[in-house]
Amino acid sequence: MEFFATCNGIPVHISDNRKGDTVLVLLHGYLETLYVWEDFTAKLPEGIRLISIDLPGHGLTGTDRSENSLEFSAAVLKAVMEKCGVESAYIMGHSMGGYIAIEAVKRHPKLFKGLVLMHSTPFADTEEKKSDRDREISLIMQAKLPAIARMGIPLMFAKANQRKFDEKILELVELTETHDPEGIVASIEGLKSRPDNLSFLKECETPLLMFFGADDYHISAEKAKMLQEELPRAKSVFLANSGHNGFLEEPEIVREELLRFMAL
Repeated sequence: MEFFATCNGIPVHISDNRKGDTVLVLLHGYLETLYVWEDFTAKLPEGIRLISIDLPGHGLTGTDRSENSLEFSAAVLKAVMEKCGVESAYIMGHSMGGYIAIEAVKRHPKLFKGLVLMHSTPFADTEEKKSDRDREISLIMQAKLPAIARMGIPLMFAKANQRKFDEKILELVELTETHDPEGIVASIEGLKSRPDNLSFLKECETPLLMFFGADDYHISAEKAKMLQEELPRAKSVFLANSGHNGFLEEPEIVREELLRFMAL
């Protein structure tokens, strides 16, 4: 079921199937909403309690008007789990959602049994990337968020998959119409200011599963391999036919690896 709750001072759009003892929390990526998970979660077995939210600044959830920092978003997530009565969960974050998932595990380690990074890294923005984000903010302030979505969302898929996923791409672009531009700007500010969490992941005792795509526009193969070497205790899965959306492009492999990780 879907509902709203006030969490860390903002209204949050929450989906919770309220079934099962094993809990999986799902955090979407930049310009996405909780609905991005629907095709994938339909493939998961019954008995898993699935909780997803529209992250701050996205979809139907409110925003911290100045900056949706990782700290702020992690506090929102903790409040959501309290509202849902969840004391322990696995957490999977896609891209931006992975940044927030790492921060949540860092700040509240006892809440999480395992961390899954779906096309995400612990790295902070480079100065070049921050400049790119500033340009994006400028475009959003000129009412060009729809154009950004139309250009950016296809790049989330491997080149070979873009025609195959035409309908899904159109759906994802249309869902960006639910975003408040000010909320997206606040989220971009949060992305710019996020810390580098590689050292934390090296020391973290929470089990870690990472997914990478062979044709990922945003995470190069070199960066993925480097992260695999930096985090040898983690399980790294390389998806041969995926871009930045492996849970949509190769859902069966992701499903099997996730269930194995969750010991289900």
